[in-house]
Amino acid sequence: MKKVYLGKIVSTHGIKGELKIKSTFPYKEKAFRIGNHLIIEEKKYEIKTYRVHKQFDMVTLDNYHDINEVLFLLKKNVYIEKEELSLEKEEVLDEELIKYQVLTTSGKRGIIKEIFFASPTNKIMRVMFDKEILVPLNSPLVKIDVEKQEIRIDEMLEM
Repeated sequence: MKKVYLGKIVSTHGIKGELKIKSTFPYKEKAFRIGNHLIIEEKKYEIKTYRVHKQFDMVTLDNYHDINEVLFLLKKNVYIEKEELSLEKEEVLDEELIKYQVLTTSGKRGIIKEIFFASPTNKIMRVMFDKEILVPLNSPLVKIDVEKQEIRIDEMLEM
């Protein structure tokens, strides 16, 4: 069983046990499906309801109907089993991208040191070649080959 980090419970909402989760996970529609199981401190909880409210993912859990019943979950990290996500072949998680080889069109090879958000919509790769460069992951100049486990960067981004 491989756990994937989804986010953190930041607070409750209302009196019926709804939880606010702060998450930057890219495949939320697959993770927060009703009936899926969230893992919090090694225990599984089934999702009863899900909705988006502002920048938060709001869930209620099966068998929890009151705010007082879910207070023990505050500030806890939330995970899901990777198998439960049912990702398509071309959908890759950031922790898997870190293992990919980075190649440029001129033949340079690099490794990904980190993937982070520069803003809510801009994901950046910190890539180490002979020197470190920052590459926007959502750029049309970046091509990801899942089968070969490679990331190709167009010459225009090279330094």
